[in-house]
Amino acid sequence: MSIWFDVARVATVLTVGFLLALSYVWGRNYVELRSKHALGLFLFAVFLLLENVLALYYYLVDPTLSVWFSTGVSPLAWSAMMSLHVLELVGVAFIAWVTYD
Repeated sequence: MSIWFDVARVATVLTVGFLLALSYVWGRNYVELRSKHALGLFLFAVFLLLENVLALYYYLVDPTLSVWFSTGVSPLAWSAMMSLHVLELVGVAFIAWVTYD
C-alpha cells in the first residue's frame, strides 16, 4: 500500500471532520439569522462534505475501487491526488479557524 494512499485517506477524514463542524455552525447561523450568506456557506459545506464522503467510500468501502486504489494506481497519480486532498484540508482548516475565531 502506498504512503500517498494513506496520506490522502487521512486528509480526507480530517476534511470531513472540519466540514461537519462547519456545516453545523453555518446551518445554525442560517436558522437563527435567515441570511443568504449563511445559507451559501452551509450549502458549500454540505456539497464539499458529500464529495469527501464519496471519496472516502471509494477509498475504504467499495469492493472494486478500494483494492484498485490501494494497489493499482501509480505513485505519480497518487502524489497528485494526495496533494489535492492536502490542499483542500489546509483550505478547509483555515476556513474553520476563521469561523471559530
